[in-house]
Amino acid sequence: MTDILVLGAGYTGVVAAIRTAVRTRRTGGRVRLVNASPRFTERLRLHQTAAGQRLTDFPLEDVVAGTGIEFVQGRVAGLDVERRQARLADGRVLGYDKLIYALGTVTDASVPGVAEHAFVYDDYAGTVRLAERLAALASSPIAGTVVVAGGGLTGVESAAEIAEAHPHLHVVLLTRGRPGSMMGERARAHLDAVLERLGVEVRTGADITKVLPEGVELAGGELVHSDATLWTTGTRGLPPAAESGLTVDGRGRIVVDSALRSVSHPDVYAVGDAAAVSQSYGVLHGTCQGGIPTGLHAADSLAATLRGRTPKAFRFGYVHQPLSLGRKDAVIQFTRRDDSPRRWYLKGRAAITYKETVSSSPIPTFRLLKRGLVPVWAFALTGGLG
Repeated sequence: MTDILVLGAGYTGVVAAIRTAVRTRRTGGRVRLVNASPRFTERLRLHQTAAGQRLTDFPLEDVVAGTGIEFVQGRVAGLDVERRQARLADGRVLGYDKLIYALGTVTDASVPGVAEHAFVYDDYAGTVRLAERLAALASSPIAGTVVVAGGGLTGVESAAEIAEAHPHLHVVLLTRGRPGSMMGERARAHLDAVLERLGVEVRTGADITKVLPEGVELAGGELVHSDATLWTTGTRGLPPAAESGLTVDGRGRIVVDSALRSVSHPDVYAVGDAAAVSQSYGVLHGTCQGGIPTGLHAADSLAATLRGRTPKAFRFGYVHQPLSLGRKDAVIQFTRRDDSPRRWYLKGRAAITYKETVSSSPIPTFRLLKRGLVPVWAFALTGGLG
């Protein structure tokens, strides 16, 4: 019996656990999936939760039912990679022979005041607290101001979603560069037009130096009033990885080889946002688009190793940058493998349909994996899985 421990039950952790259970069933694999929350959180849709939309609840025990996976609810407090043990916050210790680390990342709170005064998307409960705060502001006769820090995909989606759901609020998007700067010119032009239509005030060149209880301070000393500040700028790996002695990069992500094994401890596999995965064009950035294929590939690499085979090298190419702009608009920038923009893009109704298709509930994908099948899109993104 090989004890396989999967830490983290986000998109990548769940697909890694299910795929591992299926691929090691005949070789005596015992898979345990550890997560702090008993529910599966659609992190891609947290901006909708923040805007007050109620999403479907998926208990993790139901998600992995029928796979033989044992679900363990608990928060990971530390790792001992020499003894091959994971320690939970309640004192329980879980041993393993092989580990898949899928704990993801958390908000980089290095800017003073972020941890104390800003809302973040680190978990579902925190997002619900933001939704409650926004609802309270929206019901006030005095228009409140919401500051969204960060002009990347998460920041733009959040600003648009909040502005559409709460038109009474004044939404300010603060960003150093242009919102959606990774997109092509035409896609960015549509993005700009939608933000203007929704009444979002966009301030570029904004360098936030401090988050305060009732606003943010910019370089130069200017104060921007805020009744609620959402921080979407930058992420870091969780402490257990670096504290355990695993080799990590400057952002605390586990450095892995081509099979997605830790370069310092090959019995540990890292996937999704928690892994620093190198490709010919650079290191993958944290998105579900790249995360799920890493979860699938790590499972296949682990299964191949248990059979005495050499794992295949992970290959990945980006396809698109899908961006929702509230419930009534969207923009899709198609990309080259290295995520640089191509000429083609979608906007409006066509983009909404596309976005809802590729970002729909992952439950059908999980069901396919339980049957030993890999969705066609996963093959297309990775160039084939071992």
